[in-house]
Amino acid sequence: MKILFIGDVVGQAGRRALRRYLPQLQDENGIDLTVVNVENAAGGFGVTAPILVELLEQNAIDVLTSGNHIWDRREALNLIDDEPRLLRPHNYPECTPGTGWT
Repeated sequence: MKILFIGDVVGQAGRRALRRYLPQLQDENGIDLTVVNVENAAGGFGVTAPILVELLEQNAIDVLTSGNHIWDRREALNLIDDEPRLLRPHNYPECTPGTGWT
């Protein structure tokens, strides 16, 4: 199994680069599973619902990881509970919203 992990997609430029280059990377390397860190996808500060939808609809992403910046936007509390592909940081307590593994 070939896994591609892309760390820290930052802001609009990072999302644009992901749209442009991810399909080619996946095809050329026979990628089976794609994991992307999105904790800074909203201008370097967390992720929003529209950006999460954009990332998932425009890219073949299987798992989204996060870190402490996921909490920079209040709406992340709902997003991380509602979207099973979006993981909370694994080093946070189990009582924290979301799932720490998949």
